[in-house]
Amino acid sequence: MADGSNTLRIPANSDSAPASPQMEKPEPGIEAAPPEQQSASVSTPAAAPATPKRSRKRAVLFTLLPLALIVGGYFYVTGGQVMSTDNAYIQADMVGISTDVSGIVQNINVHDNQQVKQGDILFRLDPAVYSIALAGAKAQLGVVRNQILNLEASYKQSLAEITQAEADIPFFQKTLQRQQDLIASASASKATFDQAKHDLDAAQQKVDVAKAEAAATLAQLGGNADLPVEQNPSYLNAQSAVDNAQRNFDRTIVRAPFDGIVTNVSSLQVGSYLQASQAGFSLVSTTHMWIAASPKETELTYVREGQPVAISVDTYPGTEWKGTVASISPASGSSFALLPAQNTTGNWVKVVQRIPMLVSIDDMAGKPPLRVGMSVDIGVDTGHARGLPKFVDGLFGGR
Repeated sequence: MADGSNTLRIPANSDSAPASPQMEKPEPGIEAAPPEQQSASVSTPAAAPATPKRSRKRAVLFTLLPLALIVGGYFYVTGGQVMSTDNAYIQADMVGISTDVSGIVQNINVHDNQQVKQGDILFRLDPAVYSIALAGAKAQLGVVRNQILNLEASYKQSLAEITQAEADIPFFQKTLQRQQDLIASASASKATFDQAKHDLDAAQQKVDVAKAEAAATLAQLGGNADLPVEQNPSYLNAQSAVDNAQRNFDRTIVRAPFDGIVTNVSSLQVGSYLQASQAGFSLVSTTHMWIAASPKETELTYVREGQPVAISVDTYPGTEWKGTVASISPASGSSFALLPAQNTTGNWVKVVQRIPMLVSIDDMAGKPPLRVGMSVDIGVDTGHARGLPKFVDGLFGGR
């Protein structure tokens, strides 16, 4: 600390005016800084505003942090109603194109990955064998028709013979009675009487034979002589043979059962022999497609059939399809395995199971084409929010 004598001291080589004692006197408790520190202290006033800026940042952080917690908590409580999974793939109707008749492939009308419509001709088999069989069946149908017509004529003739024979019986009965009266009066011989009796018996026998023939003919006519030829059992049997031959002939032309895209056409070649029910190539539907998803069992808590689904395909980012939960499998996917898991001895490692689920695609029109096997992400709107955690709900008396 400087005393009073120090304030009256005047430097010998000072050219400037003497400083005021009050200006020279340092503040109590503060020592004079060295010249180096004094020169550095010139920049100190420029850093003085840093303290208010830091205070403002701190205030902003203290304001935003609770706000962020509130907003985050709101979205947590009101969110969670969408069940999403990426374990989902496009599926479609697929069928091996075949026919139930055998034959040599005559021509193929399509090529690999060609789009076809229902009813389009895909390929043909050589129809020669089936054409011959069809002609034979039609000829046999004509023979049966003629036979039925002959039977009808024969039946009518038998009825006429019966009528004629029955009309002759009264005459022979009267002749026999007359001869019997003559014998009683000894006016006729025994031989004449026997002849009259024989004629009556023959007439009665003729009636019986005609009735038997008529019955047999009627049986061949199906028990109804007035039945139309086309309804006769024999005719129907022959007609079925024609229909079967016609069907086999028609099956030599193989058509598309539904709209789709043909694939693996190169596996079928012209001139090769195709066995009945042997697939020539495949057809994949482009109209009846769905999504086979396998979400975890813990994700299906609030998923129900009929809930709306948002669908995005990895191949087409930015494009969204709409769908509906069509069905949920009654068992996990592993339950249908060839050797399903047996946990009767204890489940030492608990594995979350996946439950197959089918999602229908509602708006395929006007969207990019989908292919079987494409990976998709689905989001099912369950309509059930996550809500407060259990421990928080318990604090407020929730159940």
